[in-house]
Amino acid sequence: MTVATSPSAHDIRGHIDRIRARDILVMSRPRFWLASAVAVHVGFVLATRRVLPRGDEFLTMAHVALVAGPLLWLAVLAFNDAHDLDSDRLNPRKARSPLVQGRLMPRQATRIGLAASLLAVLVAVPLGALFASGVAATLLLAWAYSAPPLRLKARAGADVLVNAAAVGVVGPLGGWVAMRGSTDGFPWPIAVIGLLAAAALYLPTTIADRDADAAVGIRTTAVVLGSRVTLELGFALWLASAVLALACAVADVVVSPSLVPLHLVIMPILLVLYRRLLTGRPSFAAITVVAGAYLVPCAAFVITYVDSI
Repeated sequence: MTVATSPSAHDIRGHIDRIRARDILVMSRPRFWLASAVAVHVGFVLATRRVLPRGDEFLTMAHVALVAGPLLWLAVLAFNDAHDLDSDRLNPRKARSPLVQGRLMPRQATRIGLAASLLAVLVAVPLGALFASGVAATLLLAWAYSAPPLRLKARAGADVLVNAAAVGVVGPLGGWVAMRGSTDGFPWPIAVIGLLAAAALYLPTTIADRDADAAVGIRTTAVVLGSRVTLELGFALWLASAVLALACAVADVVVSPSLVPLHLVIMPILLVLYRRLLTGRPSFAAITVVAGAYLVPCAAFVITYVDSI
C-alpha cells in the first residue's frame, strides 16, 4: 500500500521560487529584448561600418545586449507594471500579468525594478563611464515615465516621445558608444529618421490600450486626441520619416544617393500600408507587418553603408 505524503517545506519553497522566477521573466517581456538587440546592433553597424562583430567585439556586443535587453527591460517594466495595475486589470492584453493575477504585489514589482536598475548600472560599468551613465539616465527616465509626480505616460505627447526615443535614438546611440567610447561622429540624421518612424509605429499601440487608460484617468495621446487623430498623427510622422530619409539620400548625408530610386518606389508602398492596415483599433499583427515593410529600406541602407560584412 502506498502512503501519501505531504510536500515538505523545501519542496514548497522550491515551487514558490520557480513561480517567482517565471513571473519575473514574464514581467521582463522577453519579446522586447529583440527590439533592444536590434537597436544596439544598428549602433554597432553605424560605428564600425560592418554587419558582424569580430574578435572581442562579440563579447562586447553580448555584454551590451545583456544590459539593454533583460536587465533594462525588467527594470523599466517592473516600474511600469507597479504603477499601471489599475488600468492593466481592465485591459485584456494584460490579463496574464503576474500583478493582474495577484502573484506579485506592486511593492514587490517596485523592489524588483530597483534591484534590476542597480544591477543594470553595475553590469554596464565595464562598458565605460559614458555607457553606464546613459543606462542610469535611461532608468531615471523610465521612472519618470511610470511614477508620480511626473508620470510622463499620462501626459499626451510625452508618452510617445519617451518610447520613440528609447527605440529610435537611445538604442543605436548605446551601440555606438559601446564601440567608440564617445558620441563624436554619431550620425544624428539617422537617429531622427528612426525617432519619427518609431513614434509613428508606437502611436497605434496607444489606441489598443485607450479604453483601459481612459477608465482610470491616464491621459495618453490616444485618450486625449482620440483614435482617428492619433492615427493621422502617426501617418504624418511616418511620412516625415520617409521624406527625411529621401532628403538625406538626395543630399548625400549619411544615406547613399544610390538609394534615391528605391526610396521613390518604396515610399508610396510604406504610406499605403500604413494607411490601409492601421485603421480603427489596429492589431499588433498589422503593426508588425508595417514595421516589417520598413526593414526593406533599412536593409538597403545597411548594404550601401557598410564597407564589409
